[in-house]
Amino acid sequence: MAKNKHFLLRALKKQMTSGFHSRFGGLYVFGAVFLIVSFALRTALCIWSASNIDFNFHVLVKMYLVGLFYDLVTFCYIMTPMAILLVFIPDKWFRSKFNRYFSIGFYFVMLYIMLFDVAAEWFFWDEFGVRFNFIAIDYLVYTQEVVDNIWQSYPIPVIFGVIFAVAFFILLLTRKAYMWASASASSFLQRLKRGVVFLVIAVCSLLFVDSSLANISKNQYVDELAKNGFYSFFAAFRNNTIDYRKFYITKDDQIMFKRLKELLKTDNARYLSQDPSNIARQITCSEPEKHYNVVVLVIESLSARFLGVYGNEYGLTPNLDSLAQKSLFFCNFYATGTRTTRGLEAITLSLPPTPGQSLVKRPNNSNMFSVGPLFVRRGYEAKFIYGGRGFFDNMNRFFAGNGFETIDQSDFADDEVTFHNAWGVCDEDIFNKVLKECDESYVDGKPFFSLVMSISNHRPYSYPPVIDIPSGTGRNGAVKYTDYAIGEFLTKAQSKPWFDNTIFVIVADHCANSSGKTEVPVEKYHIPLIMYAPKIIKPEKVDKLSSQIDIAPTLLGLLKFSYQSKFFGRDILQLGQGRAFLANYQKVGLYSGERLLLLLPKKQFHVYQLDQQGRQTETHEEPELLMDTISYYQSAAYLLRNHLYTAN
Repeated sequence: MAKNKHFLLRALKKQMTSGFHSRFGGLYVFGAVFLIVSFALRTALCIWSASNIDFNFHVLVKMYLVGLFYDLVTFCYIMTPMAILLVFIPDKWFRSKFNRYFSIGFYFVMLYIMLFDVAAEWFFWDEFGVRFNFIAIDYLVYTQEVVDNIWQSYPIPVIFGVIFAVAFFILLLTRKAYMWASASASSFLQRLKRGVVFLVIAVCSLLFVDSSLANISKNQYVDELAKNGFYSFFAAFRNNTIDYRKFYITKDDQIMFKRLKELLKTDNARYLSQDPSNIARQITCSEPEKHYNVVVLVIESLSARFLGVYGNEYGLTPNLDSLAQKSLFFCNFYATGTRTTRGLEAITLSLPPTPGQSLVKRPNNSNMFSVGPLFVRRGYEAKFIYGGRGFFDNMNRFFAGNGFETIDQSDFADDEVTFHNAWGVCDEDIFNKVLKECDESYVDGKPFFSLVMSISNHRPYSYPPVIDIPSGTGRNGAVKYTDYAIGEFLTKAQSKPWFDNTIFVIVADHCANSSGKTEVPVEKYHIPLIMYAPKIIKPEKVDKLSSQIDIAPTLLGLLKFSYQSKFFGRDILQLGQGRAFLANYQKVGLYSGERLLLLLPKKQFHVYQLDQQGRQTETHEEPELLMDTISYYQSAAYLLRNHLYTAN
């Protein structure tokens, strides 16, 4: 890979220096501007993230050099179609007055697009702490939500005006150089040589260059800064799925499944087959089943750090803080990923977060082993209720294909909506809709299992004027509003005839921010889990280490269900050695409370020791932890690849 990188750098340098005064010269003028702007953006993001970067001269030099390489490769990708076009345009037409004006106009458009990308990357970094990735690809698919969200979150006319002004200023500054560089005549053979060089460099980059060159440190911010946003954006198209067997450490499948069965074994479970890859087991409870209603509120971006019970001093969550004292409060609980679909996947399927896209968004994701049908078979009405548009992130299709009735924004009557923003109706409206759906199930004489996804704690952080923090002013206000809405919901629920017979579960989908100084910052996955039912559950603080895949087995344990299970999660109240599953698209890991083991592409792994403050120090190999981690993730990938994690 290093040889390929040096070859490409030499080829680009020769191409640009020898061809500046040619019809390709305008491309090189733009290339110079592109490199300067890319350098400036990288530096600005570095300064902005300074508190999260352990500054080291060697690492910073490497970051800028690798960044320059990606910038050059990106420039070549972008300009190759134009270079090929320049090969075939005759001199007479190229040197015409019309083409001079067209060329200047094209140059301005490219400058505008480049600066638009700078602005977009700045705001994307502010939101996610990374360069463009598959999230940006997802956002392009859901244009209406994203455009509305951006329009409501930022002063778009001002931003567009500033971009126009800066692009025009750069045009005035470089116009003469651009026109002069493009003024010379050339033969077809000369043009063909240069066009072929562009094409060869682009093809070689496509074949031999990938995002792995940016893995230059253990600091996530440094690795991201070494990338180029344009390159990362288009690389996401190529890498939206990841083949576990091809990229991660693997062992013998039978040995891994044997180990997995030991890890999943419990006193009340009996495996139903001797087949090593069949993890189906009968969970037996000696007590009668309790067909309590269940309402699971999945709260957008509710990091543990926002709650007073975790030490927050701003008083943002008085209702949740009070509720934690009256409930089963799981205080050592973690999200499996960094996006809503990961949280919904874990809660619904009780499966570790396999590399790549969430299963919610993958094809052929119907009829999976899901918690929904376990309730439906017992006469429950299982509903997924979302205040936005359910086609977003493929949520409606996934839940409809896995045992749930889906209810989204399109199912809200006009008089049921008091406030909405880019992402959908406010949390109060969502929760009021939940109350109506629960009432209907009760009237029909059916128990209900409602899985509810909130939206208000999401940029642009707008909500009705019912709290003392103005709408749209930031995350703290959105958190306090969501807490208010939860309090109102439970107050109204207490007047319902079904309240005493209902378990309320409150959990986050993921944290508000997942970026940190380390590859997978454990503290950025810490979320609350509260199970509240004053007539059913005795309040208790549970500090057993656990994660979202454990919610379904824990609920079913509280309900005393006997059932056949393929779940990877376990009942937290019966869990022996605690552990949590954490992932960020490419890196998947197992957290034991003291150590974090991460599996990485190219069949690598890292082990970190965590101190009491959560600081990570890379440590020696942990053979047992490594084998446990591989057994979980390799087995999950095997079951999915062979369509064995199904309801049948």
